[in-house]
Amino acid sequence: MATPATVGVELSSSRRESSTVPEDQVRTGIRRFVAWLDHYGEVSYDFQSFYAGQLGKSAKALYYRNRALGALAVSPIIFCEAFLPSARRFFWKRQRFPIADAHYAMGFALLAQVLGEEHNYKRAVHFLEILERTRCPGYDHCCWGYPYDWVTLRGTIKEGTPLITTVPYVYEAFKYVYDIDGDPKWQRVMRSVADHALLDYKDFETSAGASTCSYTPNPKESVSVINANAYRAFLLISAAHDFSEEKYVAVGERNVNFVIESQNADGSWYYANDGKRHFTDHFHTCFVLKALAKIEALTGDPKCTKAIERGVGYYIRRLFDERLLPKPFSRAPRLTIYRRELYDYAECLNLAVLLQGRFPGLDRILRMVLDEVLTVWQRPDGSFRTRQLLLGWDQVPMHRWGQSQMFRSLCLLLSRSKNHLGA
Repeated sequence: MATPATVGVELSSSRRESSTVPEDQVRTGIRRFVAWLDHYGEVSYDFQSFYAGQLGKSAKALYYRNRALGALAVSPIIFCEAFLPSARRFFWKRQRFPIADAHYAMGFALLAQVLGEEHNYKRAVHFLEILERTRCPGYDHCCWGYPYDWVTLRGTIKEGTPLITTVPYVYEAFKYVYDIDGDPKWQRVMRSVADHALLDYKDFETSAGASTCSYTPNPKESVSVINANAYRAFLLISAAHDFSEEKYVAVGERNVNFVIESQNADGSWYYANDGKRHFTDHFHTCFVLKALAKIEALTGDPKCTKAIERGVGYYIRRLFDERLLPKPFSRAPRLTIYRRELYDYAECLNLAVLLQGRFPGLDRILRMVLDEVLTVWQRPDGSFRTRQLLLGWDQVPMHRWGQSQMFRSLCLLLSRSKNHLGA
């Protein structure tokens, strides 16, 4: 599991040999980004800002009810996404995002370990304190969701509804800092988050050994999203190890089994097994693989190992272009209005670091993607471009949609570099 306490875990000689991280360039990129973050602030627009206000919500809901009429309603918004991304400011406001705060907390905690600078530790604590204040109201346990109403295929998920795709990041953020200072107040939050994940989501049996969970505490919400189950499985199995409590294991293992049983014959996963969202994209594939990699590191489960090997094979074959750069989709759900996505690059680096040394093709990809990130995607001000559009770039910085994830991935990469592993 990638935490500050384990960044020094022993690696095989093959992994050491494969590490060719340009540490100075990574460190410089991180420092430039932190300077930008200090200047820009901790609130931003978001990918969903176009659809967070009443106009966008209504257009999107109409699209899900009636594709023909809805297409007319959303077409001006799609035009703005493709050609006028800065128009987000006319649709919604800048906000704080728990997922981003959690990634920033983890990134600064890693920097505190690697660089030994007190201000990085204090910055990590700052983000935890923000997270404590921004938890979802009305729930017994600590949990987090989106700060806006999210219109989905299955209806609208209201602002402040907990999401199983958010809370595991927050759990890890508190664990990262707890592993540095041992403060029991962070561990209390971790336990509360783990109990939320165990008790507040509904499980539905899919086979004798597997179950799928709801996306939110509402049992009517989608229960077939693959990455949601991977997230929950990792959180619960991690909590079982962190607290030495078996109550988390049985539920977590059934979610793992659902993820493994949902893998297609070619090694891929659909976004969901609901017959409607049979697309395969880059960063959701990374979400599934990185959860399995972390679970494998904790349990040594050979089923996870086999699924990872098959999944990485598909990932390398189908989700990269001839330049070994990330493609958004191998199976697209609709017309794509952009060429490349920062989020894909961030999660690619994250996964490649977690699996570094095991898959030579992935190690080569890591080097290519890292170079592209530092030379093409990072802007002069230190932030990262958000999307390469069909014409030009979306350069609106969005904390939840790639900025924080890229920061954390670069910090993890720095923490795993050979100079800091004594190689």
